[in-house]
Amino acid sequence: MTMTTEEIARTLINRAGDKRRFIVAIAGPPGAGKSTLADALVVALQALGESAEVLPMDGFHMDNGVLQEKGLLSRKGAPETFDVRGFLDIIRAVRVAEGEVLVPVFDRSRELAIAASRVIEVLTRFVLVEGNYLLLDCAPWSALDGEFDYEILISPPVATLEERLMDRWRGYGLSEEAAREKTQGNDLKNGALVRDHCRGADIILAD
Repeated sequence: MTMTTEEIARTLINRAGDKRRFIVAIAGPPGAGKSTLADALVVALQALGESAEVLPMDGFHMDNGVLQEKGLLSRKGAPETFDVRGFLDIIRAVRVAEGEVLVPVFDRSRELAIAASRVIEVLTRFVLVEGNYLLLDCAPWSALDGEFDYEILISPPVATLEERLMDRWRGYGLSEEAAREKTQGNDLKNGALVRDHCRGADIILAD
């Protein structure tokens, strides 16, 4: 399906009706463009008179020290390298909208999550949660089923993902060999898991 950002924003507003808090999942494999879409939707919703904020799943990466202890550092970004329980707690706190919620944000340049670095205000109506595994049907991620009011899956062709991921890692100064190892040895494997074990979404975007 192809939809403009404004069309998606209007769809969300229509679906939200008179709800004072509406939580949207934006899921997809690494390199799909989740954060780009989430940021664009914030702008589109605000242009239509709504309040919106992004809640990124990446803020719940386990710290490198913890991953090292668990032998998972080379798989950073895989489903088992996130604090799923902490993430679920935040989603539920956001849903009840009883006060501001402070959420962590991942700093990719330093490869670490910064605690309490974004605020979801109590009056924010639309919360756009973006991340790879929001629709994963495997435990413990499957506990998120039912937590979102609307679900968007972005699923570009694998060749498009590979090109974007290679560009991403080159942009962080990695050599061609290291960028390829990150892309093929980790990111594309995680992307295949998303494609093969994903619940249905309200809309699926091909790019």
